[in-house]
Amino acid sequence: MSAGDAHARARWARRGDIGLRVVAAVPLGYATASLWAMAIARLLPGDRAEASVTASLIALALCAIAAMWAFAARSGWRALWTLLVAAGVAAAITWISIDATGRL
Repeated sequence: MSAGDAHARARWARRGDIGLRVVAAVPLGYATASLWAMAIARLLPGDRAEASVTASLIALALCAIAAMWAFAARSGWRALWTLLVAAGVAAAITWISIDATGRL
């Protein structure tokens, strides 16, 4: 293996890592924030409309935090899995609250 081959592989590995981070930041960050908006809206007391607006505002900040985390994580895979776990927790909270209350 020559030095040029190693350099080319390292360049493609870096591009792949950046691609994973972009996937984690944009669609997965948005999906995670949306799931947390649903979970938070269901957990907040008070009127449904006020809870929805408050949860949407919180989710806007969470979407920005998810995008920043995607590029601050040690690797693209860690960013991807961390956001998948966060989305899974929010989905579980939403699912349990729907199952417990019987309403959407």
